[in-house]
Amino acid sequence: MTRVAAIDCGTNSIRLLVADLPADPGDALVDVTRRMKIVRLGQGVDRTGRLAPDAIERTRVALADYVAEITELGATRVRMVATSATRDAANAADFQSMVERTLGVEPEVVSGDEEARLSFAGAARGLGSAPAPYLVIDIGGGSTEFVLGDRTPSSAISVDIGCVRITERHLTSDPPTPEEVAAAEATISAKVEDALSVVPGHQARTMIGLAGSVTTVTALALGLASYQPERIHHARVSRADVRRVTEHLLGLTHSERLALPAMHPGRADVIGAGALILRVIMDRVGADSVIASEHDILDGIAWSLS
Repeated sequence: MTRVAAIDCGTNSIRLLVADLPADPGDALVDVTRRMKIVRLGQGVDRTGRLAPDAIERTRVALADYVAEITELGATRVRMVATSATRDAANAADFQSMVERTLGVEPEVVSGDEEARLSFAGAARGLGSAPAPYLVIDIGGGSTEFVLGDRTPSSAISVDIGCVRITERHLTSDPPTPEEVAAAEATISAKVEDALSVVPGHQARTMIGLAGSVTTVTALALGLASYQPERIHHARVSRADVRRVTEHLLGLTHSERLALPAMHPGRADVIGAGALILRVIMDRVGADSVIASEHDILDGIAWSLS
């Protein structure tokens, strides 16, 4: 087996997967470790158009920790992908030079379409009897990817709605006011309609949701006492339960959200927006349920190293 390291640096978090690639591409990745740190690289990017120096420094500290782990575990191939925040930032070169100094390889600032395809590659494996075609929805901090396909993607698009971006634009009160929620929903709905004009999500027979907003909503819908990836992965959540959890989250203060079981401290301030994005997409697509996946763009990056 070949041991690889995949790093996904998004608007809200930076994540690491060290895994062994199977000799048979039909087999599953063998996880060695998965790590996630909330660094909020994209903090303020929607407003300023630039990455903040302290956000780059938070990311450097997390990345240095990952580099030590990659070296210790003996990964021989490394790929780092950077997504929405660095696509949008005027000073992305500052981030890229920091990564080269810290990691020793250049980060790939991928297009929204490539981000979507990597997400699909990671999520669409191992779904068992779930019927195709699949609509994969990857809700990030700055953008959301829509990908439709069977074994491979047939259409994909990335749109600039994400849990951090929508929170910073609209959900500024604690808790958000009804007027703020209505404005956020209007923004999300318009972007979702744009996406669905390119990616015909109504054709999907199975909807798969990726990333922390979806998995956290799933944990809350399941009533888990702690974050349990093995129970969240491939759990199916109804649209009614997504709506219930979303309304509950948007009615809570930050401190009340922070106290919820399974809530990562770094998600408490943006989870209401992430849940709202998921709920609006399900409404617009007409999906009765969503399957949550712990396998996503990170797994797609690892597979790309084969």
